[in-house]
Amino acid sequence: MDRDFLLDLFASFGPVTLRRMFGGYGVSRDGLNFALVLRDAIYFRADAASIPRFEAEGAGPFQYAARGKTVTLGSYWRLPERLYDDTDELALWARDAFAAATRAAALKSAGSAKSRKRRAT
Repeated sequence: MDRDFLLDLFASFGPVTLRRMFGGYGVSRDGLNFALVLRDAIYFRADAASIPRFEAEGAGPFQYAARGKTVTLGSYWRLPERLYDDTDELALWARDAFAAATRAAALKSAGSAKSRKRRAT
């Protein structure tokens, strides 16, 4: 997938930034990565609130092979193919992915704050 195609695809969601990574792209908004574009597929950030929606569509988490084993990255799930033709619905899914990324960042930040507090005492 090329940059222009991806920018058009996300246009209904709003402006996004594409950054080269892992032979594909990281997709972010306001500095927060919420999607990966790898191996001609888009993977959206997901969490307990959104994973059931992916499962209902028959989508799975991002997987790759490493050292002869399959590694599953459960925080990114493959976007259902039908959404590539429906940019308005894709925008809804992108909002959910961005919300999941925001929640994950907040949890990470809270964990870091607790860690700093423990070291200070």
